[in-house]
Amino acid sequence: MTEKGYNSGLLSFLILVGSLVLCPCRPHGYRGKSLEDVTKELSNYSAIAQKIINLAVHGKAQNRSYERLAAFTDTVGNRVSGSRNLDLAIKYMYNALKQDGLENVHLEPVKIPHWVRGQESAVMVLPRNHTLSILGLGSSVGTPKEGIEAEVLVVESFDDLKKRASEAKGKIVVYNQPFVSYGETVAYRTSGASEAAKVGAVASLIRSITPFSINSPHTGWQWYQPGVPQIPTACITVEDAQMMARMAHRGTKIVVRLTMGAQNLADVDSFNTVAEIIGSERPEQVVLLSGHLDSWDVGQGAMDDGGGMAISWEALSLIKDLGLRPKRTLRAVLWSAEEAGGVGAMQYYQQHKANITNFDLVMESDMGTFAPIGLQFTGSDKARAIMAEIMKLLAPINVTSLEKHGEGTDINMWMQAGVPGASLHTADSKYFWFHHTEGDTMTVQNPEEMNLCSAVWAVVSYVVADLDEMLPR
Repeated sequence: MTEKGYNSGLLSFLILVGSLVLCPCRPHGYRGKSLEDVTKELSNYSAIAQKIINLAVHGKAQNRSYERLAAFTDTVGNRVSGSRNLDLAIKYMYNALKQDGLENVHLEPVKIPHWVRGQESAVMVLPRNHTLSILGLGSSVGTPKEGIEAEVLVVESFDDLKKRASEAKGKIVVYNQPFVSYGETVAYRTSGASEAAKVGAVASLIRSITPFSINSPHTGWQWYQPGVPQIPTACITVEDAQMMARMAHRGTKIVVRLTMGAQNLADVDSFNTVAEIIGSERPEQVVLLSGHLDSWDVGQGAMDDGGGMAISWEALSLIKDLGLRPKRTLRAVLWSAEEAGGVGAMQYYQQHKANITNFDLVMESDMGTFAPIGLQFTGSDKARAIMAEIMKLLAPINVTSLEKHGEGTDINMWMQAGVPGASLHTADSKYFWFHHTEGDTMTVQNPEEMNLCSAVWAVVSYVVADLDEMLPR
């Protein structure tokens, strides 16, 4: 998962303006059925919802999404944007979706960034010799071959950096910012290098964006600001950031030698991977389920976002296995280069936005497939009321919560353009413990929890796709 809200205000404005042209207030197929009538219609789906739940949680499909994900991650491993492993992952999933008997399995071309980590190391040489655990940040430049050896300036915030700007020239800035929330604290990862470069720093080391650490650094993408010198940047562990902050507070001189072989290479060809169950009556109308196929180049990418990808595949499998065919098309999209800023999804949006009135609901799972709590939803009041009724169908597994604000880098642009959007909300309190680390492996995943997530994903997507009318905008 990359940070939320990566789109600039200008991009959001342009999307909104485009939606006013492309997306009339009443999408094709919406005839204004009353909420009471829709509620009556939904009462007919309790038996189907129970069948889906039984198959996913108790039946032959039990643990299938977990086993599929384990086979995939154990075979392919991690798969960073632009890598050979991502190419292998796309081929693997294309063949697996075909073999599963899903329809219209195909690849849609995109261009994606290609950043290579290379060899990297950091050593504190004063006041004592200590090897720092680091992970370079995506899009970072490398150091000279001999590395950079410089005194450290430890700061607690961007404001602290500004106050001490006169001390920063020629130094390595170490950020020891406290973790408030991912959405707020991630700014240090995304912008820390440029803010340090503005005051003359030669490199930046950022305390990993996590509330919990066992000496584990967390990577992620960062962006250089235009017109600002590009300096090498990496994340260090919470423990090392706090240690250097204590040393600095005592007035101890700290010197670090940083070596990074990172390179930004030319963009490469890649694909979004697509599979469908084609609608029986209105195949041109689409309910889209998604997760991203790429990951970081550490761990296995099982949690971020192997789980979201696996349940999007599994939802279609469950519906196919039960012989169900909704009125509208169910489309699973496995995005490429989400971690590099939602690159594959943005190109998909550009390629498909001319048909935006046919997109009924966009769904994304990118916050882990732990025990599901409910959905987060963005849409009109009437659409929200309908979705709340749909969630009642999940009462047998106690997943009925409908919260505000659907989220997801890969579906944001659709929601900003007025398409209803939903994201999976799970008991994700430990998500950022493992996020973008070597610890993101199958060990984090739980088969029973994935069964429940698959059931939620399948019931909601099927029912929305089968209703007489699209969700009102």
